[in-house]
Amino acid sequence: MAAVTERPPTRSEGRPSGRVPRPALPPFLRRLGSVLVGYLALLAVWTFFSLVVFTPYVLPAPWTVAAEMWELLLSGAAFVHFGSSIGKIVAGFALGAVLGGPVGLLMGRSRYWTNFFTQPVLVLGNVPGLTYAVFALILFGIGSVGPVVAVALVSMPYVALNVAEGVRAVDPRLLQMSTVYGRSRSDVVRSVVVPTVLPFLFAALRYGFAMAWKVEALTEVFGGRSGIGFMIRAEYQEFSVTGVLAWTAFFVIFMLFIERVVLARLEQRLFAWRGSR
Repeated sequence: MAAVTERPPTRSEGRPSGRVPRPALPPFLRRLGSVLVGYLALLAVWTFFSLVVFTPYVLPAPWTVAAEMWELLLSGAAFVHFGSSIGKIVAGFALGAVLGGPVGLLMGRSRYWTNFFTQPVLVLGNVPGLTYAVFALILFGIGSVGPVVAVALVSMPYVALNVAEGVRAVDPRLLQMSTVYGRSRSDVVRSVVVPTVLPFLFAALRYGFAMAWKVEALTEVFGGRSGIGFMIRAEYQEFSVTGVLAWTAFFVIFMLFIERVVLARLEQRLFAWRGSR
C-alpha cells in the first residue's frame, strides 16, 4: 500500500493574509443608517420634482420649507398651535376612553352586552373621519368643542373593542387559582386582570391616537380657530404652498416623535416585566 505524503503548505497558505476583518456595526447604528438613507432619498426625490418636474412656486424646495419652519419656531406660532391641538386631542381621547372603557368591560364579560354593543361600536369605527368633522362643524360650529367631540367618537370604538378583547383574554385558571389561595379582589385585579388588559389598552392608545390626531386636524380645517388644521387652512387661503408644507411637516415630525419616542418608551416601561423577546 502506497504511503500518503502530505502536501506542504503553499506560501499563501502558510501565512495569514493582510486583510483585517472589519468590526460589525452595532444594530442601533445600522438601523439609524438605514433610516437616514431613506430620508435622504425622500429629500432627493422631493428636490428633483421641485426643480425639474414642477417649479419652486408650485412645489417649494425642501430648504425653502425648512426656512419657513424655522421662522415659525422663532416666532412661537408653532408651539402655540401645537399646544392647542394637543389639548383638544387629550381631552377628546380622555372622553373616548371614559365612554369606551365601560362598554368594553361589559362586552368582555357578557355575551348579551357583546351582542348589544357590537354593531353600534363597529358602525362608529367605520364612519369616515371626514363625516365626523362635518357633523362637528354643523352641530357645534366654529370652536374647540367640535374637534374634542370628533376625537372622542373616533377613539371610543378602539378603546371599547380592545378592552373587550383584553377582558376575554384573562385566563380563568389564574382567577380560580387566586380564589383558591384566598387573594382579595383588589389583588386579583392588580396582578391578573390589569397585566392582561394593559397590552390591549395600549394598542387602543396607539392606533386610536393616530386616528384621533388626523380627525382632529381635519376638524380644525373645517371649523377651528386655532391648531395645526386651522393654520393649514389659513396658509391655503393665502395661496402659500410653503406654509402648507411647513405645517404639514410639523404634523409629520410630531407624529413620528410620539410614535417612535414617547409611545415606544412608554411601552418599554409598562411592559418591562415581560422581559426581552
